[in-house]
Amino acid sequence: MRRREFILGLAGAVACPLPGGAQQVRRIGVVMLYPEHDPQGQLRATAFRAELEKAGWTIGGNLQIDIEWGTGDAAWVRAATEQALRRTPDVLLANGDPAIFAAQQLTTSVPVIFIGAGDPVADGLVRSIAHPGGNLTGFTVMEPSLGAKLLGMLKQVAPGVTRVATLVNPDNASHRRILALLEAAASNSSVTIVWASAREASDIEAAMKQWAQEADCGLIVPSDPVTNARRKLIVELAAHYRLPAIYALRAAVADGGLMSYGVDLIGLFRQSAIYADRILKGEKAADLPVQLPTKYELVVNAKTARSLGLDVPASLLATADEVIE
Repeated sequence: MRRREFILGLAGAVACPLPGGAQQVRRIGVVMLYPEHDPQGQLRATAFRAELEKAGWTIGGNLQIDIEWGTGDAAWVRAATEQALRRTPDVLLANGDPAIFAAQQLTTSVPVIFIGAGDPVADGLVRSIAHPGGNLTGFTVMEPSLGAKLLGMLKQVAPGVTRVATLVNPDNASHRRILALLEAAASNSSVTIVWASAREASDIEAAMKQWAQEADCGLIVPSDPVTNARRKLIVELAAHYRLPAIYALRAAVADGGLMSYGVDLIGLFRQSAIYADRILKGEKAADLPVQLPTKYELVVNAKTARSLGLDVPASLLATADEVIE
């Protein structure tokens, strides 16, 4: 897993002068659970940097951002987080539940901004949403009605579906939570929920081949660094096996997936940069409230729907944020 350093500077008016006119170098560590070559990871890094620039930071000055790129199991994520903390950052950005929990275990002093976490209070990450109280704060990606909404949208497009499969990363607490939400929503319908591990590509291939042999099966793919990094494989298998699928990320639909419904993750990286700026300028993570998702985006790939012989209801198309033809 390679690492690339992004160097950003703070304008002189905000900089902390040292004796002799030197400026204090501040540092942000980022655990970015995407391969470095993944365009989606690069978009997130670019959005994070651009928002810091808007806040007054400039490239090549007194702020350095060290990004740990890659995906792996819990042991790899912990090692990547340890490496980020070894550089003594002033702020750490943790992308995805495995990185969030690794950061919680490894530091109580470095301010941590997280992107992920289905229920940060229940998971013991913060004391409360309004007053986190410790060294962690950030942005969640889930709300309680999400399971029912995902099932409902999939059934609107593929009403014959009676079994809904989902790919789960066992290391992701939010995946366990979304699975529980799906099972609760399915109890009020005629749908059965099945799942398989998505930790390895071979796991995904075997599971989707098996699901394709079962009648009336659909697929839900929640957001996770592992599934995000393998989204093209999942999209290709879903097309090959003709499985109607709904994803958490627009990127999967741009790659040919049927539809997506989820938060704007690039927007969350912009918001996390605002929090990083505020912490670097003296505010405490303990006093910055956790932000809950306020807007979900629905994207539909009409071409993929036609290739699967599915009719997307006009009512659903009317509510879509984007329709890819």
